[in-house]
Amino acid sequence: MGNDSPSNGLAGPRVTPAWWVYKGSGQPPDGPGLLRALPPPPPWRRFNGEPLQESPPAEGIDADRRLGAAGRTIVPPDPQEVDVTNAALVLRRPLLVTGPPGAGKSSLAYRVARELRLGRVLQWRITSHSRLQSGLYGYDAIGRAQATSARDPDTRIGSFIRLGPLGTALLAYDVPRVLLIDELDKSDIDLPNDLLHVFEDGEFDIPELVRLRDREPEVTVYADDPDSKVTVRGGRVRCREFPFVVITSNGEREFPAAFLRRCLRLEMPALREDQLAAIVGAHFTGQADHAVLIRAFVERSRGGNLAADQLLNAVYLLSAEGFTADGSWPRLRDALWRSLGTGS
Repeated sequence: MGNDSPSNGLAGPRVTPAWWVYKGSGQPPDGPGLLRALPPPPPWRRFNGEPLQESPPAEGIDADRRLGAAGRTIVPPDPQEVDVTNAALVLRRPLLVTGPPGAGKSSLAYRVARELRLGRVLQWRITSHSRLQSGLYGYDAIGRAQATSARDPDTRIGSFIRLGPLGTALLAYDVPRVLLIDELDKSDIDLPNDLLHVFEDGEFDIPELVRLRDREPEVTVYADDPDSKVTVRGGRVRCREFPFVVITSNGEREFPAAFLRRCLRLEMPALREDQLAAIVGAHFTGQADHAVLIRAFVERSRGGNLAADQLLNAVYLLSAEGFTADGSWPRLRDALWRSLGTGS
């Protein structure tokens, strides 16, 4: 796919393929952004959702927590990661990302959103109780009945419907929303199959609004963005630009073939030393040299799974005002750097 250097990212300069719209820097460019170079979708991934919604909200503090402030140190990308990510963007297909804990799987969604200026990342954290409808929307029928009994002046049905993160991502925006479906392998066994039609069709119905569409063709409901209301027409939510969906998995289970067929797959390796150094640089602006600590962390990682936030915890403690790395530091470091492997 245009690579002219090994996939470990350690080789010399690499020619950027002309078809890339995402460069992997995680930093917004000058000017209107790379999104304007996004080619039209394939004919089988074109949608015509209405009504057109307002632009997504800005990225907010969540991106800073994940990536550090914009404009700081750039984490060197892995060429294979950037290749597959661009393929998912161009083909309008979900990206299933697997790899060890702490490899930066969920951060990929935030890097793409920041670099392409796609706004706030929508996040759906999966548990064993997650169901498709909870990702699409919720309807508080009991709350509405109570409001009616109490003669509340606002009993409009839209005031009691809130779109979930998946439902919000499928609204008709003129740019793709970024949706992070985190740790799908923790889901109920049926959820991956339940997602198939939504991923294929780019739409879903809200039955409570479909029944009212002759009387109320347009209804204003809440979205999964802070203080956000959106318009739903005819009880159906249909995208205009299919969202960029990042689905993370720790590899704890196999997914159905029909689900995998609708996704592009990316296996992320453990972070390299230069990537860890860049992550530290993105979060800490001081001049302290953390190279020795980072190298020790890399050595420790070879004996068991460690996550980047365990390194950040150690750097923060060492940088904290009044903290002294005395004789207790080795014991504290061991506590911070406990392996994430089974039985640790």
